[in-house]
Amino acid sequence: MAEPLLAIKNLKTYFISKDAEVRAVDGIDIEVQPRQVVCIVGESGCGKSMTSLSIMRLVPKPKGKIVDGEIWFNGRDLLKLSEDEMTDVRGNEISMIFQEPMTALNPVLTIGEQITEVLLRHRKLTKRQALAKAIEMLQFVGVPRASEIVHEYPHQLSGGMRQRVMIAMAMVCEPKLLIADEPTTALDVTIQAQVLELMKKMREDFDTSIILITHDLGVVADMADHVVVMYAGQVVESTDADSLFAEPTHPYTKGLLASIPSLEEEKDVLYSIPGTVPDAAAFPQGCRFADRCPIAQPSCREKMPELREVKPGHFVRCDLV
Repeated sequence: MAEPLLAIKNLKTYFISKDAEVRAVDGIDIEVQPRQVVCIVGESGCGKSMTSLSIMRLVPKPKGKIVDGEIWFNGRDLLKLSEDEMTDVRGNEISMIFQEPMTALNPVLTIGEQITEVLLRHRKLTKRQALAKAIEMLQFVGVPRASEIVHEYPHQLSGGMRQRVMIAMAMVCEPKLLIADEPTTALDVTIQAQVLELMKKMREDFDTSIILITHDLGVVADMADHVVVMYAGQVVESTDADSLFAEPTHPYTKGLLASIPSLEEEKDVLYSIPGTVPDAAAFPQGCRFADRCPIAQPSCREKMPELREVKPGHFVRCDLV
């Protein structure tokens, strides 16, 4: 296999205060190959978004801190770069589409000003050249009236159009890696499908690798080459998409898939995983899923299982499978 474009090793991102230590991301390993789409899935609070912010070195300060690990991108450990060096990486080599475009876009700057700012920072272009490139990218992502919309403000656009603007801004410098944090949340299903098709087109046209963060397994089935399932700050299963849907192995992954409505069988009540995610400030000693797991044994509550390879390329954090 080729050298990974991105390799996260034993990443730990904690929020530390006088009263508690919240382990938002607690020792994860993830690899992304060139032109690969890796989906990170899991319920709210499992550490998906904090993983993406850690890659971008945008963990909220002062309480948030990357306390351990390595993030290798294109041969460099991002955690060892200076802030100026990291600023050169953001938006240029790695871009991110944030979860809510209305809050991610600056309400007092026009669409054109926000996109050209990226180009003027990372490319040697005049303002006129940058604006022409911004219009070209808006047209690429399917924004109508692009030459007019560059002079408009975010509040004048619909949610779907704002999301396209975010994608245009992220892709205008043709980055090697795109991180998309819940890019289809709050969009209707038709716009969701258009956004996902657009991301596929970007991979084809720009050879971009994508980390797609979502809780929607339908999106995963449509987009993913590889899937990383996270629970309580850890990776509990990691494998290619076909294997995950054909042979889910970790009890948590099985629970997620069982909770998807099916057209093939009629159910009076949809399945849901019982219980709640443990408090990140007070994780249990053993397996973090044990209290919700249908096959848990007493030993599961005593010792933390390791992430181990059960089949070639298929990793699971469970001692019972």
